[in-house]
Amino acid sequence: MKLLRVQVPDFRILKNVDISFEAEFIPSIFPLGSQNGGGKSTLLQLIFILLHCSCDSDKKDFVKNILYGFTINNNSKNRVLAIIDIWNEDKIVQLEFLSYNDYSLRELLISDDKTEVDNDNYLQLSVSNQLEKIINKISITEKEIYDLKRAIITLDSVRQLETFESVEEKNYALRELMQRLERFEFRILRFPIANISIERFQDEVQTRLDISKLNLKKHYEEREQLERILPRVLKYWQSEKLLYICNYSANGNKDEEEVLLFRITNIDMNEVEIFMKKLSQKIFLAAPSTQVFLFNSKESRKLLFKKQDNETEYYSQLKLAKSKLSGFFTYDFLAVDILIEAFKSARDKDFAEAIKKGEYGNSYKALINDLNIILFNKKINIDTDLSGVSFQLDKDGLELYPEDLSHGELKRLSIYIWIKYHNIENAIVLMDEIEIAFHPDWQYQIIADLNQWSSSNQYILATHSYELCQALTPAHVKELEPKLLKPEAKN
Repeated sequence: MKLLRVQVPDFRILKNVDISFEAEFIPSIFPLGSQNGGGKSTLLQLIFILLHCSCDSDKKDFVKNILYGFTINNNSKNRVLAIIDIWNEDKIVQLEFLSYNDYSLRELLISDDKTEVDNDNYLQLSVSNQLEKIINKISITEKEIYDLKRAIITLDSVRQLETFESVEEKNYALRELMQRLERFEFRILRFPIANISIERFQDEVQTRLDISKLNLKKHYEEREQLERILPRVLKYWQSEKLLYICNYSANGNKDEEEVLLFRITNIDMNEVEIFMKKLSQKIFLAAPSTQVFLFNSKESRKLLFKKQDNETEYYSQLKLAKSKLSGFFTYDFLAVDILIEAFKSARDKDFAEAIKKGEYGNSYKALINDLNIILFNKKINIDTDLSGVSFQLDKDGLELYPEDLSHGELKRLSIYIWIKYHNIENAIVLMDEIEIAFHPDWQYQIIADLNQWSSSNQYILATHSYELCQALTPAHVKELEPKLLKPEAKN
């Protein structure tokens, strides 16, 4: 799979973005440049989340998080969040992500005018989601009415208070009654006991009961209207190849009034689920762990600006995100766990070869050789129990400590292991600021490295590095506004 084109009309810092990535270019590596604040990271994260999470119910929260606060003007005819073209083997598949406001057409949906309800625009409401909300409101209101009716029955006990002559006896009996009501969960009827009169108590209960009955009638009418149009909505969505992704919040309230849909073209509707699952497994995002990730919750992102003792909470949220997003990787200092798992995987492959063919394979040996080539003048050793790794100089075998390896060496090793261990092939790999900690020569070299490590992939590299861009043709380099400024010519 390859990403051919991405269009984002208006999302956060991104305005009128329209970038194409030529499928025939070799190598399939595209630097994406801009000055700081141009939205490179935002664009990569948006592409990754939309393609990796949209059709997985367990990952919908990441979609909601990245869209938090995003809305499109109700008067706008263009309700497009993003349009993404994917090259799938022998054809172009287009994904159009659309955002709508639940309440913008609420009155239209519950209108008595059937001609209005039949208008195609009713798809702008997530009817199934709204129906679920209404059913929940009905349940709550019915429980409230039940409690209020029990309270009215209990009012007979209130009238008996008239038989008490002293104020002390009356107040005592009233407190006992209120405790009984609280045991019945009538917490909505709590009053300051010292000031309450029997008449006020009775009037309040009856008033609330009347209001609840009116609300219940309204909820039933809304449910009837929604149930009536739901089949037509679903039929329309199917005819337009529109699929529901999720509701999300633009303003931080619980109602999640915004709706995200997507339209897919050039794919049979019966094959959409298979295609989206395959696509989600072929899209990857790698970024520095210091990056602010918009797909984490707003609350966890705020932790970055809290006192030092709260910072660990942010990184625990980041770790949780990595555990749920199989295509997400951060350039950690050294991915020892992935490294060890890579050795275990190579060992298991060799053993499987021995069982099948009677001879051990060469996967383990090949992995060692590849890593030593990457390390140049150093060698890597794996503990016999596969619990850790160590390094030594190639010449005299002198043992090296972690501080003896540069940040760039460890990062380059981590990227290689990540690609190889996850067997990332024929995939779309989005990489943010890959050049960090690399010497300018290595920034240039990383293009050849990626192409050598897995040439079937398409790499899109958000970068500030001119050296990296110069390793490719000018046509490979894509830019966002404000564009990179060319360095001054040296004398």
